[in-house]
Amino acid sequence: MSMSSTSSTRERLVVIGGDAAGMSAASQARRLKGPDELEIVAFERGRFTSYSACGIPYWVGGDVGERDDLIARTPEQHRERAIDLRMRTEVVRLDVPGRRVLARDLEAGEEYWTSYDKLVIATGARPLRPALPGIDAPGVHGVQTLGDGQALIDTLAGTAGRRAVVIGAGYIGVEMAEALVNRGYEVTVVNRGKEPMSTLDPDMGRLVHDAMTGMGITMVNDAEVTKILTADDGRARAVATEDAEYPADVVVLGIGVRPETALAGEAGLPLGEHGGLLTDLAMRVRGHDDIWSGGDCVEVRDLVSGRERHIALGTHANKHGQVIGSNAGGGYATFPGVVGTAVSKVCDLEIARTGLREKDALAAGLRFVTVTIESTSRAGYYPGAAPMKVKMIAERRTGRLLGVQIVGREGAGKRVDVAAVALTAQMTVEQMTALDLGYAPPFSPVWDPVLVAARKAVAAVRADRT
Repeated sequence: MSMSSTSSTRERLVVIGGDAAGMSAASQARRLKGPDELEIVAFERGRFTSYSACGIPYWVGGDVGERDDLIARTPEQHRERAIDLRMRTEVVRLDVPGRRVLARDLEAGEEYWTSYDKLVIATGARPLRPALPGIDAPGVHGVQTLGDGQALIDTLAGTAGRRAVVIGAGYIGVEMAEALVNRGYEVTVVNRGKEPMSTLDPDMGRLVHDAMTGMGITMVNDAEVTKILTADDGRARAVATEDAEYPADVVVLGIGVRPETALAGEAGLPLGEHGGLLTDLAMRVRGHDDIWSGGDCVEVRDLVSGRERHIALGTHANKHGQVIGSNAGGGYATFPGVVGTAVSKVCDLEIARTGLREKDALAAGLRFVTVTIESTSRAGYYPGAAPMKVKMIAERRTGRLLGVQIVGREGAGKRVDVAAVALTAQMTVEQMTALDLGYAPPFSPVWDPVLVAARKAVAAVRADRT
């Protein structure tokens, strides 16, 4: 089967990947150009489009009632906007010199070529599955797509035992551990790091450890998984480290993700040290005027360190899609980079970070001071005031803000947004102390915790200069 080349009267935009970045790009391009000017063909190998992968742990845990609550736009809704969206169709080869892609219909098994004038690669990321014995056994689940989430829920519903082991303690691992506790499971988290949440410095990660232990979760840190043990029926029955075995009726992988760029790499497109595609400010793949890429398959510029990073977040993917769609549709937009802001929670403990950790600053060759303060979410006398800890990192001599981490109860997490804005503006901690933040006793102490940390950082910078 073959597809004819593009018409001489209109261009064809081909999009590989039907989730946040890909369909945001297609939708934005369609807003700028109608079907008579721009044909849009999108390929998605899965069964769902435009969904919130970040919401999967909350669906598994029961906070989100239905799978469809996580879907922002269905395939039918995209097609109503004159986007030729082909589901269960995987692009298996990219011919850059020939400006065409080879697609495989996963239901029919047929393959066909489709030519393009402009191409968007939004292939996302894949969960890390280390090459361990038993890693592919039934009962072992990665959690990246809606299909993954549904498979896990089906396993939980059909499993008599109530023991779960989560491998890894990053965002997904921590959130999945809480979800499984909410479903009545006895949960063990096996983590190779010193503390959970390696996106935090270990001293702040310890607060997360304590909260998880308080929920009844068994934390096993500094432990390397060596194999998944299986029962006579082939299903997972335990997770083994060098020192112990942890019984498991279900195993969830929360080790992290890697950019899904095998297709791009085989086509000779430029990849960075983290395996992600490299793009310019317009999200155009470097060295290729008519190919764009965005979402979890790209690397982005860290505005604080100046280095390229891989950060798999829906916020970035949607922004990338908007930028790509604007440029592919004849407009103009750029994506300057990120400061690395993220928030999460464990039960009622809120976890937030932005900018650099201590080891990031060291790796970037920066010299710095650090301060940590304890404060409350509201005026201390106001009912419901909850404790929080703020850690701030500032550059020596200059006092430029480098990073902030916040761990606390209600009202702690979103305070990191103030620091994210300060980082983007390249503010010093001294400039931060003059920020005119909102104050009333139900919302904050007179000195907001972020500003208390900034004041202490100013003192540390000044002391360092003497």
